[in-house]
Amino acid sequence: MNWLRTLLFALLLAAPVAALSPDEVLPDPVLEQRARDISAGLRCLVCQNQSIDDSDADLAKDLRVLVRERLVAGDSDEAVRQFLVDRYGEYVLLNPRVAGHTILLWIAAPMLLIAGLGTLFVVGRRRRVVESGLSAEEQAALDELR
Repeated sequence: MNWLRTLLFALLLAAPVAALSPDEVLPDPVLEQRARDISAGLRCLVCQNQSIDDSDADLAKDLRVLVRERLVAGDSDEAVRQFLVDRYGEYVLLNPRVAGHTILLWIAAPMLLIAGLGTLFVVGRRRRVVESGLSAEEQAALDELR
């Protein structure tokens, strides 16, 4: 049982630590929750695929503070996001918006999947046609090799 306690303690130590420092936390829990929700969807421009809420980079801290300042000033969640997009570009969003200039991002993966499945289907059909077009002697030789 002692090993189990040691394992649980090690797992607790290995858990990711929030990068948010206590001086950043807003006193209003509703505003703080809104800030966390917004921060979770914003990309750290230094760390790339990490949200600013999880990053301990200086720029991420500045962005977290900026989000909280905008919320305290009375901006809506969308206004805060739009302010950051206007300032840093859409790359600051972890999930890009569906728009005319990002439509390729949204349709590329499904189209590649469909093309790959279509290719597998065509190759599979050709293989069956080749195998079924064998003479009896060729089929017997092929069965012997298998």
